[in-house]
Amino acid sequence: MLAAIAALASCKPCLRSGDLLFVGIPKDYSIDTTAMASGIAEATGRGEINYIHTAIIETAADSVWIIDATIKRGVARYPLDSFLVDFTLKDGSMPLFEVMRIKKGAGDIVENAKKFIGEPYDVHFMPDNGAKYCTELVRDSYLDSSGSPVFKAEAMNFKGPDGEFPLYWRQLFSALGEDIPQGIPGTNPQDMRNSPLLKKIDIDITCLE
Repeated sequence: MLAAIAALASCKPCLRSGDLLFVGIPKDYSIDTTAMASGIAEATGRGEINYIHTAIIETAADSVWIIDATIKRGVARYPLDSFLVDFTLKDGSMPLFEVMRIKKGAGDIVENAKKFIGEPYDVHFMPDNGAKYCTELVRDSYLDSSGSPVFKAEAMNFKGPDGEFPLYWRQLFSALGEDIPQGIPGTNPQDMRNSPLLKKIDIDITCLE
């Protein structure tokens, strides 16, 4: 994985601080039904790829860092190679990594994101509660000149294609003693990946091809 860092200098076009890294898995990929990735994929997945996570990229000298929100780390900043290890699939293969870039400026994204480092992961998926899930961190970091989020919050959906709540969400919110927050304003990786505010950057994040 360390080879990925050294090879990034030869990737064209180059990564920029504030780029977004999306993690996708094939629609037919079998994942643990008790894992959050499964719940996200079932509730928001459309098309051939289910996008399950979004992270912010920071480039510093010859290093690449990730700032994101995960159950494992909370909101944290850590090296790209650690991110690749974390998201290696159970069969040892890599998921799809896509780099997206904001079309117009959105302030100092990375510095905004760093303000939230240390906050826990938001298992409640509620706004303004001192915790962040992955796209909530992105939304709260991508601000326009007036300080407002550039990504709109939409009514969140936790139901699968069959209209039922997937097992993961039922187990999680039962353990929390809370109702599933169906319809609460929020964001998800699938919708953010398809935002007209973003453009895809043709780059192999692993640079191992």
